[in-house]
Amino acid sequence: MNILVLGGGGREHALAWAIKQNPKCDRLIVAPGNAGIAAIAECAELDILDGGAVVDFAEQNAIDFVVIGPEAPLAAGVADRLAEAGILAFGPSAAAARLEASKAFTKEICDAAGAPTAAWARFDDAEAARAHIRTTGAPIVVKADGLAAGKGVIVAMDEATALGAIDDMFSGEFGAAGAEVVIEEFMTGEEASFFLLCDGETVLPIGTAQDHKRAFDGDEGPNTGGMGAYSPAPVLSDAIAEQALAEIVRPTIREMARRGTPYKGVLYAGLMIENGRARLVEYNVRFGDPECQVLMMRLGAQVLDLLLACAEGRLSELRVDWADDHALTVVMAAEGYPGPYAKGSIITGLDALPQDSAHMVFHAGTALDNGRLVAAGGRVLNVTARGATLAEARSRAYDMIAQIDWPGGFCRSDIGWRAL
Repeated sequence: MNILVLGGGGREHALAWAIKQNPKCDRLIVAPGNAGIAAIAECAELDILDGGAVVDFAEQNAIDFVVIGPEAPLAAGVADRLAEAGILAFGPSAAAARLEASKAFTKEICDAAGAPTAAWARFDDAEAARAHIRTTGAPIVVKADGLAAGKGVIVAMDEATALGAIDDMFSGEFGAAGAEVVIEEFMTGEEASFFLLCDGETVLPIGTAQDHKRAFDGDEGPNTGGMGAYSPAPVLSDAIAEQALAEIVRPTIREMARRGTPYKGVLYAGLMIENGRARLVEYNVRFGDPECQVLMMRLGAQVLDLLLACAEGRLSELRVDWADDHALTVVMAAEGYPGPYAKGSIITGLDALPQDSAHMVFHAGTALDNGRLVAAGGRVLNVTARGATLAEARSRAYDMIAQIDWPGGFCRSDIGWRAL
């Protein structure tokens, strides 16, 4: 098969790495890709938000299957354009992708499906939102309704922070994403990620993970897109997973189908777990980043078979073959991230590292400059390892980091601390 993966971050490097291992994969193209992806696949310049351009590229390159990595092309309807052209693609329609593209839409679905989630209200007027916060008090959660690259959520522990978040959102800091806001009850507990494939009818769980959103050790500092993750997540027990399936996920899938927008693709349910029960924090309509990296390490070559079955409506025929192991990834980021950071700092030492089924460095924001590897983004490398135990996986990952020479980067030293 000729396969096209859309995206150019650590998630797409991990997806490409897993897909490449499957003998069904003859030719692999990633658009736009990055310096690490270029070592295992062809990289192509392509506007992945332009459905017409993606269809033209796929037809010109005889692509059999398109895997859409990020949320933005899904919200832009790229999967719809591919379907109209008769090209098999993995990823939900734009209508179904509203589960991530609109926080308020997700809350409406939860209410209609009876799925447990935080109490909420939506506002398109700043003064009404401020009045709600003053009445409700803090702690409270303020969310930009639309896509904000993982940064449109403010967990406000005091009223002043919440009111400041309203000012930021309605002043345009988050662009069109902040034109409406959702204000939610602050939920206590421990958060974990539940990943499932859905083909419109069948729901197939494919793994659990837990990530670290804060920039610094001890879960201190600003929120980021994720500074590390591990799989499986011990807090998400089999019993809690069954409760989440029965009360949250399956009712959501039924409600989406009832509305004429069946959900097809990966569904990432962020869950808040307390007293042995889960409530929904949010849905994402793509693999998480960096959770995807640990899931791909554990799933390996079967990923392509799973994604194909999902796209073709054959999930009921498949099961997931899990190794009884653990995986952990540590994000190395540019100094200053998630605030302003410099690009172009040189990274060395990767050539001496093992790259195998137990050790991988997935590239997130890298580029080549005159043959030298340089940082080209905020989150730059995902140093990932597997082990028989989580402690072993963590030790391997940090041993790899110790061999990377990058004065312009930093990472947390405590990834996995909750489980360990």
